[in-house]
Amino acid sequence: MNIVCISGSPSPRSRSAWLLQLAQARLEASEHTHHTIVVRDLPAHALVTADARDASLRSAIARTVDAQLLVIATPIYKAAYSGLLKIFLDLLPQDALRDKAVLPIATGGSLGHLLAVDYALKPVLSALGARHILDGVFATDAQLPAHASGGYAPDEALVERLERALRPWSSPAAAPRATAELDARC
Repeated sequence: MNIVCISGSPSPRSRSAWLLQLAQARLEASEHTHHTIVVRDLPAHALVTADARDASLRSAIARTVDAQLLVIATPIYKAAYSGLLKIFLDLLPQDALRDKAVLPIATGGSLGHLLAVDYALKPVLSALGARHILDGVFATDAQLPAHASGGYAPDEALVERLERALRPWSSPAAAPRATAELDARC
């Protein structure tokens, strides 16, 4: 199985990027192929001008199109996912997410931002062909407080929600079964 994780945070030290790293650590225990796209590390000019000639941009798009499972992480600002993620998603071909499972991970200052996943991010994912959008994982700042070591200390309920969302994909034996179950729903 080919798993691609996309970090849509403009900040190198962010809760959403940290939560994505935690998800990756859980998935790396499996024997799947893993790739990470950190959108803020892609060339800004190529992103903003949609320069399809840029090799790193072409590679990121190709990895996204070739994925079987996408884990997309973003901070929520003012009831919307990050503009950086939006720029990247706008570059994908119309049906780039068809036949893929997509797990959205989002962080926000309060529960008031929770609905942004359903009302802002999921419609864009659907427009790109995603029909297997998994129940997302949302974390508030209070559920993911900063730790003295420079990272974050997730509360137990958040870790349980993340592990539950990843469970179908976290072992080599479970992933084909999860994919077959998703295919049967469509």
